[in-house]
Amino acid sequence: MRQAELFKRLQKEVLGPHYDLQHAFLSPKEMRKVTLRTKNKNKVSNVLSFPLSKTSGEILICKKAAAPYSVPYLFIHGLLHLKGFKHSARMESAEQELLARHSLHAKNRHRY
Repeated sequence: MRQAELFKRLQKEVLGPHYDLQHAFLSPKEMRKVTLRTKNKNKVSNVLSFPLSKTSGEILICKKAAAPYSVPYLFIHGLLHLKGFKHSARMESAEQELLARHSLHAKNRHRY
């Protein structure tokens, strides 16, 4: 399955069919600027998510900063933040369920 198709499926499953989601891939330089501006941290984040309203949001991913995580894992991580999840065992469990359901590698886990 192509990444765009996978992302669309994941978006519908997590946020519903009517959620207006934008996502973009940023260079490390661009991601550092966004992280500094929005989080006041001078670092390159691997993923950032921004809810714009109850039915819209955006996910930004820096592929070069993604390692050791996969891009689909980071997309799932961003989706769950938009759904209202905070870093927790509950979020990790939801990530693992989605990874398994879509036959994605569980080695892409994040530890909080």
